[in-house]
Amino acid sequence: MGVNSNRVEDFSSHSSGSTTTTTLKVSTEIPMPAAQSMEIHNICLPPKKTTFQKLKHRLSEIFFPDDPLYRFKKQTWCRKLVLGLQFLFPIFQWGPEYNLSLFRSDIISGLTIASLAIPQGISYAKLANLPPIVGLYSSFVPPLIYSVLGSSRHLAVGPVSIASLVMGTMLSESVSPVEEPILYLKLAFTATFFAGLFQASLGLLRLGFVIDFLSKATLVGFMAGAAVIVSLQQLKGLLGIVHFTSKMQFIPVITSVFDHRKEWSWQTIVMGFSFLLFLLTTRHISMRKPKLFWVSAAAPLTSVILSTLFVFCIKSKAHGISIIGHLQMGLNPPSSNMLYFNGQYLALAIKTGIVTGILSLTEGIAVGRTFASLRNYQVDGNKEMMAIGLMNMAGSCTSCYVTTGSFSRSAVNYNAGAQTAVSNIVLATAVLVTLLFLMPLFYYTPNVILAAIIITAVIGLIDYQAAYKLWKVDKLDFLACVCSFFGVLFISVPLGLAIAVGVSVFKIVVHVTRPNTVVLGNIPRTHIYQSLNRYREASRVPSFLILAIESPIYFANSTYLQERILRWIREEEEWIKANQESTLKCIIIDMTAVTGIDTSGIDMVSELRKMLEKRSLQLVLVNPVGSVIEKLHQSKILESFGMNAFYLTVGEAVGDISASWKPMIL
Repeated sequence: MGVNSNRVEDFSSHSSGSTTTTTLKVSTEIPMPAAQSMEIHNICLPPKKTTFQKLKHRLSEIFFPDDPLYRFKKQTWCRKLVLGLQFLFPIFQWGPEYNLSLFRSDIISGLTIASLAIPQGISYAKLANLPPIVGLYSSFVPPLIYSVLGSSRHLAVGPVSIASLVMGTMLSESVSPVEEPILYLKLAFTATFFAGLFQASLGLLRLGFVIDFLSKATLVGFMAGAAVIVSLQQLKGLLGIVHFTSKMQFIPVITSVFDHRKEWSWQTIVMGFSFLLFLLTTRHISMRKPKLFWVSAAAPLTSVILSTLFVFCIKSKAHGISIIGHLQMGLNPPSSNMLYFNGQYLALAIKTGIVTGILSLTEGIAVGRTFASLRNYQVDGNKEMMAIGLMNMAGSCTSCYVTTGSFSRSAVNYNAGAQTAVSNIVLATAVLVTLLFLMPLFYYTPNVILAAIIITAVIGLIDYQAAYKLWKVDKLDFLACVCSFFGVLFISVPLGLAIAVGVSVFKIVVHVTRPNTVVLGNIPRTHIYQSLNRYREASRVPSFLILAIESPIYFANSTYLQERILRWIREEEEWIKANQESTLKCIIIDMTAVTGIDTSGIDMVSELRKMLEKRSLQLVLVNPVGSVIEKLHQSKILESFGMNAFYLTVGEAVGDISASWKPMIL
């Protein structure tokens, strides 16, 4: 037998060493199995804090969960200056230890990704309805800036298909890139500026959790839908069609393909599908044997060289094959004077910038973290946001459009043995040489090759295995994926994305407003209580209904929880009546998973206690967390509950209350 007391203790004066105790129940003598006494533990109030201290702690948890300034503690001013430079410019962190061996690896990987980035840059610019030269400009300045500011060693920076598609779609809905090319270019640079401003602001204000609303399920569906639309759009180049729809929906694209059958060019079709088969074959080889990554990495540039030579040799007979034509030589011209900060299309540029900024940021950070985990180092998400944002802001002033870390180029960079961000500098140097000396060589490059390169690149975005996994694991996530896919395919790219985000937010709302509640039972010969549905060996405890709430209790779910608990009680009483079991006397609510409560939740608990009291049922709360018990204490609800109402574990509650029901033996 054990004589113990169960109390709620107030440790509000820890600094002075004193302890104030609010006693809620008297000492109780309880019988325990195996002649062992069960100690009834105290539930303690958290240490008292001022409102300012609570606010400071909460804000630090929201905005600084990684405590970025911990390195500066207990350091000299000189050391703090060095750490500050390394914090702002990661190049100073690895730069002093850089050596020739690392450079040898970086130069090989840099030249390898350059062979992929140059043809992809030209192709993705056309995907965004921009001049091909802008794609090369965007592969020169941004990698240089990222190499100084970025924290990833393997991220290869440049234009990407998704951001290019979204920018091209959103801008061309209001401004024609053919009829108003200068205005379209201005809006593209302005959208890039606002994308960078938005990205850098998220990093500076440490609001990276905003991009978490683009869930994995949403992105799987969105990228698959975008990949299908992009591939269908490239039928214009693969078939040699001159007059093609500018719309980005499935039905208009397919209709346009068959409405312009007379424009199909057999020369273009033969060349296009031949090189497409070559590119897909090299991609398959590299996927099957990762050590042969260079096969698919070199394939796009090889295709460009071979097709250009072929067209040059038969130029007199290649009238049905359209070519890129003249590309301006020289470095990126300044474009700050082309930024569009007033006029009727400013809202369009801002909207396009925010959408493309979120998408490119999500892709860049996800890619960076993926390869960082493979090499066991960390990528600072907020620093990445600032690096990518500043990179795009600077790019918008140097004739570049939205850029980020590309998964395909980063994978090649990683497999080629990149050690640091110097591989991006090597990439930029290769693009610089191309801009200064090699531009005339692209004159006879056929547009059909660019279409084949784009299709090969985006086909990898269709991840059917991930979609199948979503179906198996979470049906609501799969619904978000499907909505995103079909929304992009049949409505529009931005609306499809918005629908998918809406489904994801709806899922959050459902989880918050309709939280899970379960009935617990006792695992025989233990003090463990688990779900009756999950554990067959678990059994009901006579006269007790033990419930667990698995979410915070807020205004959005307090009414539902009250109704659901009353329904559990009604069903339990019906079960007792049907099975002629002991009368229900006590309702125990396990609050271990209740991480927070607001005033509506407190009122619900108080009202529930009164309702049960009228029915001669006792309400007991088990293991409320610190913030919950503190609010219950401040609301004076603890006094209304009285004795035998709060316990640390379900086992202690059942043992103590059961003992109190037995007649005292003198």
